[in-house]
Amino acid sequence: MTNQSQLQPKFWELLQTERTVMLGLFGERESHTRPMTAQVEGASGPIWFFTAKDTELVRHLITNNRAAFTFASKGHDLFAAVRGTLSINTDRAVVDRLWSPLVAAWYRGKDDPNLVLLRLDVEDGEIWLNESGLAAGVKMRLS
Repeated sequence: MTNQSQLQPKFWELLQTERTVMLGLFGERESHTRPMTAQVEGASGPIWFFTAKDTELVRHLITNNRAAFTFASKGHDLFAAVRGTLSINTDRAVVDRLWSPLVAAWYRGKDDPNLVLLRLDVEDGEIWLNESGLAAGVKMRLS
């Protein structure tokens, strides 16, 4: 069985390669979680998301920056629920650094007026590991 010290690095490794999460804001009735592509820098963040200015998420972010996402690995061997602070980032150097063909497919270039880069600073979360059909949960601090 994987021990607690191995879970956190395994989570970050899987998130860096599989990248799809369900992201949303706390306490916003009108704001639901939505699938987003996470881009992790470093061993444990920050986590970046490209999105559009006219989305519900960005509209609600103006008054509430408390965010959470859930993650399930493709093999369903690891699950996570993560909380943190979400903010709009306007640093063009970060956009340039994170830009990729995958991102480009959604926008009219790096200067698209509807393009927004969001930064999630992780505060805490829970990770569950599913080994041999038995789920083992470990609550741990991710920051």
